[in-house]
Amino acid sequence: MRASTTSSGTFFGWRVTGGAFVLAVFGWGLGFYGPPVFLGVLHATRGWSLGLISAAITLHYLMGAALAARLPILHARFGLARFTQIGALALALGLVGWALAAEPWQLFLAAAVSGAGWSATSAAAINAIIAPWFVRARPAALGMAYNGGSVGGILFSPLWVAAIGFLGFPLAAATIGLTAILTVWIISATLFARTPQQMGLAPDGDVQGTTPTNITSPHARPLPGALLWRDRAFLTLAAGMALGLFAQLGLITHLFSLLLPALGPQRAGFAMALVTVMAVGGRTLIGWFMPIGADRRIVGCIGYGLQLAGSLAFFAAGGSSIPLLLTGIVLFGIGFGNATSMPPLIAQVEFVKEEVIRVVALIVAVGQATYAFAPAAFGLIRELMPPTEGASAGAAPWVFIAAAVFQGLAIAAMLAGRKAGSR
Repeated sequence: MRASTTSSGTFFGWRVTGGAFVLAVFGWGLGFYGPPVFLGVLHATRGWSLGLISAAITLHYLMGAALAARLPILHARFGLARFTQIGALALALGLVGWALAAEPWQLFLAAAVSGAGWSATSAAAINAIIAPWFVRARPAALGMAYNGGSVGGILFSPLWVAAIGFLGFPLAAATIGLTAILTVWIISATLFARTPQQMGLAPDGDVQGTTPTNITSPHARPLPGALLWRDRAFLTLAAGMALGLFAQLGLITHLFSLLLPALGPQRAGFAMALVTVMAVGGRTLIGWFMPIGADRRIVGCIGYGLQLAGSLAFFAAGGSSIPLLLTGIVLFGIGFGNATSMPPLIAQVEFVKEEVIRVVALIVAVGQATYAFAPAAFGLIRELMPPTEGASAGAAPWVFIAAAVFQGLAIAAMLAGRKAGSR
């Protein structure tokens, strides 16, 4: 039974989902896809080493992870809408600091500020925005909202390059940052400041007072304080997400340069865009068509399995077989988006309702703190194990083997946690 919740009959939760989508566009566009672009710009204009700038990027992600773990506390203290606004302001100011930094210490200070702001727009924040509004339809709503992050990559990666080239780095950062602040402040005030209880609504648009849908496992129990860190379901979920994202970010950081020898700049760029398109498609399909009673760990393992198959296709391509490279792109891309969206959906069914926001914040923080080191780790693999003499420059077999190994470990962690759900 559903209620007509607005004058147009649209459940307000879907409007909140639209706002979360926009937040993700700006959050990922500035906080995730911006720093890799800044690396090249700062290296060219300041003469700083790639290692130094990469360390600042790592600090940016680590600061975001540290605050993401505390999001439930910060939301309770400041309010979800207000903290999201503060985060957008910090993210924008931090990125302007990147552009104005004249000394390395200034760059690291800016990275700490931008990382703190990024936490307010990260995957944990998006989940906290969506969760109160949906139970049955949470996979679809969360998938739609997270797709904003993929769209942010499509829009902002070329936008940053064009804006910096046309306006210069400081003015580009200020212009894009101001736009983000204004947009996020408006959607936070008009959408995120409301709750279903304040509006007299029930999750999924059901009539208030009806029996709420319960999809939580009967084995779930409260895990306050440190008990959570001794729970096998939580530990395996956090490990699976961290391992999967480590492989994913490590590979995607180097993939463009590995595709260049065989595809050339233009087709390699299209191939990277195809990864994002497949990610959106894969996440959308799972969101809308995954049965409510599905074993979500198995669904997550399928996503990691597709990525593993993609890594093996890259390996078999030897840096030269275009059909195998494109097969790898498609397989890797289909699982790409679900590596972020499936763990929160697994948490929804494996933990009591009151614990889910906290669990998601912590697993996102663990994942982010882990993947912050992935680009450097995979870069080290490339340097220590270059292609053999006569092989294509894009071969990099050990890079693809490493990705496949970590994806396999992610699957193992997820499967190990299934036993916890049956106890």
